[in-house]
Amino acid sequence: MRRVQGLAGLGLLATSGVLLMLGQGLWAGFAVLATLLLGAALVLPVVLATGLGLAERRATGVVAGWFWADTRHQLPGLSLALMALLLAVAANIGVGTMVASFRTTFTGWLDQRLASELYLTAESPQQAADLRQWLEPRVEAVLPIVAAEVPLTGQPGEVYGVADHATYRDNWPLLLAAPEVWDLVARGEGVLVNEQMYRRAGLGLGDPVVLPGGALPVVGVYSDYGNPSPQAMLGLAAFAARFPGVEGLRFALRVPPDRVEAVAQELREAFALPEGSIIDQAGIKAFSLRVFERTFAVTGALNTLTLGVAGIAMLASLLTLAGLRLPQLAPVWAMGMTQGRLAGLDLARTLVLAALTAVLALPLGLALAWVLLAVVNVEAFGWRLPMQVFPADWLRLLALALVAALVAGLFPAWRLMRRQPADLLRVFAHER
Repeated sequence: MRRVQGLAGLGLLATSGVLLMLGQGLWAGFAVLATLLLGAALVLPVVLATGLGLAERRATGVVAGWFWADTRHQLPGLSLALMALLLAVAANIGVGTMVASFRTTFTGWLDQRLASELYLTAESPQQAADLRQWLEPRVEAVLPIVAAEVPLTGQPGEVYGVADHATYRDNWPLLLAAPEVWDLVARGEGVLVNEQMYRRAGLGLGDPVVLPGGALPVVGVYSDYGNPSPQAMLGLAAFAARFPGVEGLRFALRVPPDRVEAVAQELREAFALPEGSIIDQAGIKAFSLRVFERTFAVTGALNTLTLGVAGIAMLASLLTLAGLRLPQLAPVWAMGMTQGRLAGLDLARTLVLAALTAVLALPLGLALAWVLLAVVNVEAFGWRLPMQVFPADWLRLLALALVAALVAGLFPAWRLMRRQPADLLRVFAHER
């Protein structure tokens, strides 16, 4: 039976690999996840039995040999619970890695995208002109932010105009770029597109993008996390020529850090601007990160829930096995091993199996994270996050898995230690 189960698991893992190479679309990504997790769960008992058999052969003492042999013998009764633990730990590692990678990447991306110290919105074109005239001698740069909604590659999208300034040249996060990319954009000889548009339309550097006023070649691709729509960027002069009716009411202001509060206050007093018209960089970052944390706050609760479910499954299995194990434990007790030591070995057996399962869950969890980031996320949202690893989180999850196993194993071990000797002797009374 175990061999059939192992072969079925290997078949599912092979199917996962085939789907990964040949499958397309979001459903293919989900199928990769399903076959990967189910295959790994089915293979787990075979891997554990092989490892325990190797430990048994290498054991040097009688007690150690019995411990490993008995552990392997109990494996079928605990397989389902250990599968649940494997999936729980792997899911926690996979989802945790995805969220932490997203958080780290998103924070760095915000630092690049929000390079300007202040962002200003005018209420009318006349006020925008007055604001710009007032600002130019007081700040380092006034960078217009203009945009037009147009169809891009058959979908509703936006085209932005970008000033030729070091703010963009030094900070804008480009994933792919032609040589002298910013010079090409400034001269109106090329267009930047976001990753979503690049992937969904199958574009490459040099491919034309149809825009009002004529097509332009793609000269760069930039990351645009969180945006589901296609987006493109033109040089400011090229944008004005193609979209002459767009009014420039928004500006990014480069201000010395020690002057940010003063300039914002002077603006409010000079033009009686409403509170929401001026936003500082720190405020936008803090708001964005708050939204991010609220979005993924459920992750921590799911970690606890899944490990708790796995712990309950282990407890139920151990309690079921406790009564069935007396015929195997009674002879060992009769040969001189105390009930306390038997209980300790029983608890150690639970922890060993949990530790081995948690260690095996690590590569499965990392594979799960990679599929989520490189396959599912790309198919669902059109952008890919770089995968980062967080060993400290692995250690924490390993500790939580061991705690769950310890809690599950304590009660059966305590019951064994408190059993009356008559219960163990009764086993021999029924021998034939």
